[in-house]
Amino acid sequence: MQNNIFSTLFVGQNLIKLPEVDSTNNFLKMLVSNSEPLAEGTVIMADNQFAGRGQQGNIWLAEPGMNLTVSLLLKPVFLDINSQFLLNMVISIAIREALTAIVGEGIKIKWPNDLYFNDRKVGGILIENILSGSLYKTCIIGIGINVNQRTFDPDLADKAISLSQILQQDVNLLQLLTEICSHIESGYLKLKARTYIDLRDVYMTSLYKWDEKLSYRFNGLQREGRIADVTDQGLLIIKENKNFHTYNFKEIEFLTNNT
Repeated sequence: MQNNIFSTLFVGQNLIKLPEVDSTNNFLKMLVSNSEPLAEGTVIMADNQFAGRGQQGNIWLAEPGMNLTVSLLLKPVFLDINSQFLLNMVISIAIREALTAIVGEGIKIKWPNDLYFNDRKVGGILIENILSGSLYKTCIIGIGINVNQRTFDPDLADKAISLSQILQQDVNLLQLLTEICSHIESGYLKLKARTYIDLRDVYMTSLYKWDEKLSYRFNGLQREGRIADVTDQGLLIIKENKNFHTYNFKEIEFLTNNT
């Protein structure tokens, strides 16, 4: 459905709200695969997502009606697939900026696709690319933010946090979505116009544990180093003493007091 709530040019202008769905990403992929004439910027928003997914097939659990569970359709045909993590950077920065505007300092991007408040997870991103040969066709971006949920599974209680817990008051989900869509559109258009010249610097300085000594586990062994860089393909580079090590998604585990 078209809406006039958003002050954006296209992101969120076509908003489809669902009472319940297994996964907003799955629903949006189904619409795309059925050759539905969906405009770029279409957003799927669900009150209840009962089988949400995170990176590498992890399950995203959200209390119905309490959190933001949405998916966004973009068509970054201008982007080389070897530089696809640049879009991840744009989306991560945009959501961090939107959350920072609400809660103030403390929001960081945990590589590769989580949003943290101090040492606890407040949100996550799942980006799924649909390619046509070696070119981008469409990109489906799943976003989950813990908003008004006050209690979590005991196993997650010291690892997760919501905006409501941070602020000690509820947050309007639709207003939060408009803020996120506005920031995403701004960053996306700069990336498309190739005017986002400080993208990498902004991303790196926004990273969780940036410029700090980082303890992490690799192949069962605990190691220490400092984040040095992230490649255009999204690989994390950690400097350990005078050596640089490159890691793919899920190859390492950050170690904190909550892990």
